[in-house]
This record gives sequence, C-alpha cells and structure tokens, in this order.
Amino acid sequence: RRHDLIPNLVNAVRGSMDFERDTLTAVMDARAKALTVTGPADAAQKEGQLSQALGRLLAVAENYPTLKSNDNVRMLQEELSATENKVGFARQFYNDIATKFNTAQQVFPTNLFAGTLGFKPAELFEVANEADREVPMVDLSRKAPTA
Repeated sequence: RRHDLIPNLVNAVRGSMDFERDTLTAVMDARAKALTVTGPADAAQKEGQLSQALGRLLAVAENYPTLKSNDNVRMLQEELSATENKVGFARQFYNDIATKFNTAQQVFPTNLFAGTLGFKPAELFEVANEADREVPMVDLSRKAPTA
C-alpha cells in the first residue's frame, strides 16, 4: 500500500514543485529499489532509504503554499502516515514471530528436529539507521517562513 501511495503523492506535488525534480526523482528511484528486495535485511535497508527520500520530499513540500492548501496532497500525506504506522506494527509482528521461531530452534527437543530438517534462523527486519525508523511528520497547515 505504501508503494502504491507514493506515485500519487509525487504526481500531486509535481506541478507545484517544478524545480524540485531531484527530490521527486529520488523518491521514485527509492520506491523502485524498495520493490526489488531479496530478504528482510535488504528490505529494511531499501525501505529506510525510501523513508529518508519521503521525509525530504515532505520537508520540501512545506515551503510551497499551494501544496498546503491542496486537500489531495494533505489526504495523501495522512494516508501515507497511517500506512507507515501499519508497516511499523507489521515489522514488529514479523520480528516477534521470527524471534520466537529462532528461540524454538535452540530448545530441546525442537533443536534436534530443526537441525535434522535443515531449518535456518529467520532474519530479523532491522533498520540500521535509527532515523529511518521514524515516520516523517509534516504539517502542511503551517505557514511557510517568509524571507
């Protein structure tokens, strides 16, 4: 769902942010990379990069008064924030189950079967950079600073 919302957000802000093409391109590139993951560790890294790119986009968007008054952009930002929260809960759930699975493999008699059947420990979904864990908070109702 997160990956589906991003193109909508980029399209909604594109017209108002013509000279911020690098920021928009970085978000779409990070999204494309996040769609091609090879495991939990790779997913964590690429999702972290996507979160950073989104944070930059939303921070830059605060400087555009037309975006602040755009209901579509505001709605997309709220949906993205809600989706980020759901993704965070899903990551935690996955890590809890993976930890229980890994612990069970080390306890007798499960360890006998796990070794015989070739079970490997499950990778945890860990974000390397603590800043990547945070949902970017943007208030589009705030007035832009005047120069």
